Amino acid sequence: VAKDLGLQLTEFRDHGIRVVSESTTQYFGLHGKMGHLVTAERIDREQLCERVQQCMLRCELIVEGQM
Repeated sequence: VAKDLGLQLTEFRDHGIRVVSESTTQYFGLHGKMGHLVTAERIDREQLCERVQQCMLRCELIVEGQM
């Protein structure tokens, strides 16, 4: 994520970047030292999308401050 935003890791930590989703369970998080998007919870496709063929989890990246 840091690389995609064009930020150095020090800038990445200073901007208050977080991942949010519509779900009450937060499946994704950010690795603070590396700036990578990681899974924060176990993702069970059968439980989440048992009746749908194409399963998608949506999340948003919130960046505070100026870029």
